[in-house]
Amino acid sequence: MYLAVFETEEREAPAFERLKTGHDLRLVKEPLQAGNADEYSNAEIVSTFIYSKLDRSVLERLPALKMIATRSTGFDHIDTAYCAERGILLCNVPTYGENTVAEHVFALLLALSHRLIEAVERVRMGPFSPEGLRGFDLEGKMLGVIGTGNIGRHVIRIANGFGMKVIAYDIAPDHAFAEAHDFSYIELDELLSSADVITLHVPSSPQTRLLLSASAFARMKDGVVIINTARGDIIETRAFIQALTSGKVAAAGLDVLPDEPLIREEAELICSIYCDRHDLRNLVADHILMRMRNVIITPHSAFNTYEAVARIVETTVENIQAFARGKPQNIVAGAMRPA
Repeated sequence: MYLAVFETEEREAPAFERLKTGHDLRLVKEPLQAGNADEYSNAEIVSTFIYSKLDRSVLERLPALKMIATRSTGFDHIDTAYCAERGILLCNVPTYGENTVAEHVFALLLALSHRLIEAVERVRMGPFSPEGLRGFDLEGKMLGVIGTGNIGRHVIRIANGFGMKVIAYDIAPDHAFAEAHDFSYIELDELLSSADVITLHVPSSPQTRLLLSASAFARMKDGVVIINTARGDIIETRAFIQALTSGKVAAAGLDVLPDEPLIREEAELICSIYCDRHDLRNLVADHILMRMRNVIITPHSAFNTYEAVARIVETTVENIQAFARGKPQNIVAGAMRPA
């Protein structure tokens, strides 16, 4: 089969080259997008990461396509309705880095609680003084976990180690896990009004889009801290900026933004296509967030450890091999589960 793997790095190549047996393999550094899709019109299998937006306009240019192997757990960057219409099989990597992303959650939280970014800048620029850098302890703070899938559960395990009190919300609560790890499931409104720190671990879906809206921020404690390593569109960005400016939200640690793929390629942002299909106010809001002193943003890198990337690639190779044998695995179907 003709197999094209996009967004590849040199260190991933040896694992993917195992697929040369039985396949016409192409390794491509660039994302798959409308501008280059015609070059791969004969591809029967494509593997992409999250920066390839596989909407109808791209997938229509791939008439031979039989399978998409996304190198991610989430698949909101893929038009699943069109895949179903065409009979294109979509497989994902259901687990690869629950500990990896959970560790990044606490990297962000500790950077905020101990004012680490400002402290490092202070040492580099002077004066060598802790004045104005007072932070806060994690021990004893109430952590609200929204979504208790694989990542959310690992966050809870780590939080217990810090001596935090944990409350959680999930559409499918696991009370046995809660009892084993000493936390309670509560309703979302109660979590919003009770938590000192809120961390998000749900997928992007119509049900979760703009989950943290202006009304949600209004219900939170003054001075709450928000951590988001899930998806950018879970938070209403302009309401978020207002909450950060007013002090309702004291600080935030983000690994995701609503329009992050477009931020990566600023040249495309001024074109008429962007202006037709996106709200430029969201783009401006993203850039405001990136410059706020009480916000730390990382470039969607929570997953990015050697170990996690190796697990992603290995599972993707196995997904493609299983499909070629006629026994596909990790098929995306049914309702989306928490991340």
